Amino acid sequence: MALPYFYFRGMYNEWTIELKAMADRIISMRRQLFDALRARGTPGDWSHIIKQIGMFTFTGVNSKQVAFMTEEYHIYMTSDGRISMAGLSAKRVPHLADAIHAAITRVS
Repeated sequence: MALPYFYFRGMYNEWTIELKAMADRIISMRRQLFDALRARGTPGDWSHIIKQIGMFTFTGVNSKQVAFMTEEYHIYMTSDGRISMAGLSAKRVPHLADAIHAAITRVS
């Protein structure tokens, strides 16, 4: 039996609402990370974090800084400094900001 059109329309509407909520959460994580880095006085212009779109962000840290954050803070990202914003939570933003701040100020 074929499902009526309105059934799929309702699913589409539900999907777009959920998609918007997910996108808004990622935007919020970007803003929170940006604000946390600025609050710590982390050297550099961190506006690229809030200007990027999508689930991942290039942080701007180098491979030595990534290794430092992995060893000292248990932060895991690609060696070019790309991190999943979708996997970040408001509770973990301060820890990530501390790790980035330490990496930027202590590792070249």
